[in-house]
Amino acid sequence: MRVDLFDFDLPDERIALRPAEPRDSARLLVIDPNAEGHLSDHRVGDLTSFLRAGDALVFNDTKVIPAQLEGIRHRDGAGGQQVSATLHMRVGASRWKAFARPGKRIKEGDRISFGHSGESCFLGSLDATVEEKGEAGEVTLLFDLSGPALDEAIAAVGHIPLPPYIAAKRPEDERDREDYQTIYAREEGAVAAPTAGLHFTPRLFDALDSAGVERHFVTLHVGAGTFLPVKADDTADHKMHLESGTVSAETAARLNAVKANGGRIVCVGTTSLRLIESAAEESGEVRAWSGATGIFITPGYRFKAVDMLMTNFHLPRSTLFMLVSAFAGFETMRTAYDHAIQTGYRFYSYGDASLLFRKD
Repeated sequence: MRVDLFDFDLPDERIALRPAEPRDSARLLVIDPNAEGHLSDHRVGDLTSFLRAGDALVFNDTKVIPAQLEGIRHRDGAGGQQVSATLHMRVGASRWKAFARPGKRIKEGDRISFGHSGESCFLGSLDATVEEKGEAGEVTLLFDLSGPALDEAIAAVGHIPLPPYIAAKRPEDERDREDYQTIYAREEGAVAAPTAGLHFTPRLFDALDSAGVERHFVTLHVGAGTFLPVKADDTADHKMHLESGTVSAETAARLNAVKANGGRIVCVGTTSLRLIESAAEESGEVRAWSGATGIFITPGYRFKAVDMLMTNFHLPRSTLFMLVSAFAGFETMRTAYDHAIQTGYRFYSYGDASLLFRKD
């Protein structure tokens, strides 16, 4: 499909710079393409009204790490240039793939001292070698540290990598370390939050428990590729960046039991949906799964396991807007986004939410 079909105009004032307080007070646009009058306005706290006992919510329990690194590039022993690197996928105990800026000036073999800038002294010891250079500013960094020692050093010198549309308007601060993390985050490795999950509170979890709705967890470490625009003119020419994830055998068995008993699988966020669909057989059975997924879902995709999706409002021309258009229908989602813009919904990572029923 033509990528420009997924474009739309979004006023700047619709971009949320802070989350709603409390989190479950955010607005919720319910979108049911199979019902007459398929749009209705609610609050996230109303979620239980649209679920049934025996349904299962699937959450991504990845935890955001401070993956934005600032440093100085050195070459041939000479003084260097200030560079930024956003880690996006771990590929070994001491190796990370990253998006580096300015990418064109970085070469294989360059040394980078992170936690250090031209105006400040060392904040910590974190040095790396550019082991490999790819396309669009992507590099593979081989750090001098490994394993837990590397994790500690990244935590000491790194910053929370706020999405570009927020970072362009304000700097990251201490509040973001809590705001940009779900309350159930557990498995460290993401460089972006699974943002639909930011809306959940202990109070909402209690309400879901009382309603008989199950909660299950999978892990997909969200990469910085989620922020990259689609530069191709046709979706067939776009290449997704890989993200690593796991569905345990226990979780797969529980989700299959939910379906067998007439319940629905409701994914919280596009990340958990992409992982469940990667792990699902054509029959709809979810299997235990671990690895890297680059699944790219566009209109025409046949969903195998997921029945409903809770997600935030996404960027124009993004792979995520393509995904929701595949799930609920292209025309339905164009109408829904027009409604959201006109009625003041807040967009993107810290914004409001939508609840989508899968189009028959």
